[in-house]
Amino acid sequence: MPKQERGLGRGLDALFAGAMDDGDKDRVIEVEIKDIKARADQPRRVFNSEALQELADSLQEHGVLQPLLVRKRGKHYEIIAGERRWRAAQMIGIEQIPVLVKEIDDIEAAEISLIENLQREDLSLTEEARAYRQMIERYGYTQELLSKKIGKSRTHVTNTMRIMNLPEAVLDMIDGGMITAGHARALLSMGSADQQIAVAKQIVEQGLSVRAVEEKARQKKSSTRTVKKVEIIDLSEGNVSESVRRGPEIIELEERMQERWGTKVDIKPSQQGGKITISYYNDEDLSRIIDLLGL
Repeated sequence: MPKQERGLGRGLDALFAGAMDDGDKDRVIEVEIKDIKARADQPRRVFNSEALQELADSLQEHGVLQPLLVRKRGKHYEIIAGERRWRAAQMIGIEQIPVLVKEIDDIEAAEISLIENLQREDLSLTEEARAYRQMIERYGYTQELLSKKIGKSRTHVTNTMRIMNLPEAVLDMIDGGMITAGHARALLSMGSADQQIAVAKQIVEQGLSVRAVEEKARQKKSSTRTVKKVEIIDLSEGNVSESVRRGPEIIELEERMQERWGTKVDIKPSQQGGKITISYYNDEDLSRIIDLLGL
């Protein structure tokens, strides 16, 4: 099980601070770049060539100012943080590079690698989702503990991981920047994998907006499934049947809530409060809405 006391959400700076106070186990040294290997399960899979070239140009001018974070693995060093710098250094023929060597176990190595990429905010949606799933399935994290480690809400972790329910063909389109995270979340509401792939192709070919995809999903559900309803909020203090005219602000609020939750929402005001009714289409849809509400 993961060690809850690590608290790596404090950031990578704390790992480098005081490194020279730890004796020979934690030390900054120069090593041959050929003796350094990337982690096989590093979260980021896609490296933007243009961004790497910009980093390489910076290293060419200023050198490697921050050491890579590595651990010793046999005759080689395995990168925990800093793979972009390592790749960029190789591009310009650097033969030696500074590294901070630390004794780190597999769990902490995975934590640090994930947190570094999240702090840089350069993971794709699917890379982030795969990393979360790995932390939970391989290292026994709960979503609650993971959310505390990385400084994100549990709802964010849950919703991000749901992306992995999409077919690989759609995940590839996300990785390739062909469809956005908003599109991906809307596609989750489509019925089958075949439908998700078909609509994903329409997004690419026709430039469909997120709202258009959400509308397609709603139309599909309304034509094939019986809608159930759950009263999420009841604010009434009196008789809700005492109707009050629905003003434009109520209608606008309904539309905003429907867009946010991807389902039908009815607001029924009364003289002393009112009701908000949220529709769902099956148990999975209900679970999705509950996650969005953070319950």
